[in-house]
Amino acid sequence: MTQKPLLELGFISRAHGLRGELAVRPFDPGSQTLSTVDRVRVRTRAGVERDLVLESLRPTPKEDIVAFEGVESRTEAEGLVGSTVFVFREDLEPPEEGEFFQGDLLGLSAVDEAGTPLGKVEEIWATGEVPNLVIRAAGRQELVVPFADEFVPTVDLAAQRIVIRPPEYVEVGRRDADKDAPDGSES
Repeated sequence: MTQKPLLELGFISRAHGLRGELAVRPFDPGSQTLSTVDRVRVRTRAGVERDLVLESLRPTPKEDIVAFEGVESRTEAEGLVGSTVFVFREDLEPPEEGEFFQGDLLGLSAVDEAGTPLGKVEEIWATGEVPNLVIRAAGRQELVVPFADEFVPTVDLAAQRIVIRPPEYVEVGRRDADKDAPDGSES
């Protein structure tokens, strides 16, 4: 498997002030990645990509206030609002054994321990101590699984596959949530 050269970090949520600063909201609220890199790539909503060099960074509880070289006015900053922010893999320290960049988990095929397909990892929600993988497949309910060893025993990036042990309260493969009665009638 070829690794993606870019990893999705977050998005530009708003312009800040009059001098071109921007608020970057990482998908992982605890991420300090922006403080370790000198450059990013942004992709606007129109699909235009642009490499930007960080000039300054001020972390806040919900987002990072960033100044980029060449973005000098509020009008220029407003043109970047809504853009996706990527970091270059080569600018990051590689993850330790058993650790993964969250961006590498997106798109993996999810299967249960018996090998039954569950869908693809389409989103990662960082809402608590551990991120939650959002797995979707046509005709199935969305499956949200904590990214912890108890629920994710195997990640095989080379095979683009992740093994999921769904939490007990989730009925995997259930196609119709309204058919709760044993005789198949709706409740």
